[in-house]
Amino acid sequence: MSGYKRMRRQHQKQLIALENRLKAEMDEHKLRLQKEVETHANNTYIELERLAKRHTAQTDKEIKAALAEEKRTQQQILVQQKKELTTFLENQKKEYRLCKDKIKEEMSEDPSTPKEEKQERLSRHKETVQRSQAEEEAYLLTQQRLVYDKSCRSLKRRTLVRRHEFEQEQMREELNKKKTQKEMEQALMIRQDESTQELESRQLQMLQRLRLELIGLQHQTELENQEEYNGRRQRELHRKHALEQRQQPRNLKTLEMQIKKQFQDTCKVQNKQYKALRNHQLEVAPKSEHKGILKSLKEEQTRKLAMLAEQYEHSINEMMASQAMRLNEEQEAEIQALKQQLQQEVELLDAYQNKTKAQTEAQHEKEQLKLQQKVSIRRAHLEQKIEEELDSLQKERTERIKQLFERQEREMEMFEVESARLGFGSLGSLDFPKEEDR
Repeated sequence: MSGYKRMRRQHQKQLIALENRLKAEMDEHKLRLQKEVETHANNTYIELERLAKRHTAQTDKEIKAALAEEKRTQQQILVQQKKELTTFLENQKKEYRLCKDKIKEEMSEDPSTPKEEKQERLSRHKETVQRSQAEEEAYLLTQQRLVYDKSCRSLKRRTLVRRHEFEQEQMREELNKKKTQKEMEQALMIRQDESTQELESRQLQMLQRLRLELIGLQHQTELENQEEYNGRRQRELHRKHALEQRQQPRNLKTLEMQIKKQFQDTCKVQNKQYKALRNHQLEVAPKSEHKGILKSLKEEQTRKLAMLAEQYEHSINEMMASQAMRLNEEQEAEIQALKQQLQQEVELLDAYQNKTKAQTEAQHEKEQLKLQQKVSIRRAHLEQKIEEELDSLQKERTERIKQLFERQEREMEMFEVESARLGFGSLGSLDFPKEEDR
């Protein structure tokens, strides 16, 4: 039994050691998953920071490019207008010379006109042409200024439109990046949940398999102990019966001596009675009959002693036969009683082992069901968390896009109002993306 108890304690130590090892493995697994989540979060932060820096650099580059394009366009307009003005002035000079020559020819055809009148007419015509040319030059300069201002305003509007489109593109890229990172994070969480589920299932199978193996060893040991106990009880009973068989002649000799003593006591009583009867009959009978009486009494005594001896032999034989039969019957009864007792003990052990095995299987089914419920609840919480994060991300996306387009619409509206105040009117309408493109 001490060996059986040592085995039970050893089995308990094995189960505890396995549970501790599995717990350490699960703790290490959870720590590894936590590090993966932290690494992904850090990578996401780094990616978004890198994207923000790239957007800032692109914005600065776009602003510089827009300013350079604006200056270049303004310079081109100024150069073009300068050429137009130079051409216009040259044409005015040619036209002025042509008109002057024409007037001179007309005056030369009329020699009667005084020279002073000719000079006066020429001077008035010159003033008229110069005034007209000055007005035309002023009008041209005014038109060029309007064209320049309107072109610059239109260029600013195009720059504003490009900046809005650039902001929209950057916004889409940032939001898509966040969505991609969030999807990667959620996929990582799902993979981690599946790996945790696999580890939990494998650990439970290992624990249950060891428990069944130890129970099998325990039951095998119990059966071997029971078989050893049965054999020992049967051997002890066999030795007892063998001892009883060896001791039977001694017991029979004792009983025979008791019967012999009883026979001897009876013989003594018979002798006393014979002597008393002989003395009495000799006293009352005549002396002549004494010889016949003695002979008769002697024969009677001999007959009775022979009967006693025969009775003694019969008692001895009957006693020996009954004792041998009784011993065999008692031993057979003991054998049958022991067999029945040992059979009952085997049946009780088998029933106990079946009950233990059934309880263990029921415990394993309960553990499996508990693990399935735990996994199902954890997965439901994870899916709910994922859905809530996606909803939150979509709300953030919608709100940021809404704020961006509202701000851009206000900026465009303020630009159009300012353009109208400056007298340029509508320079065109900004085509915003449709709702589904947002």
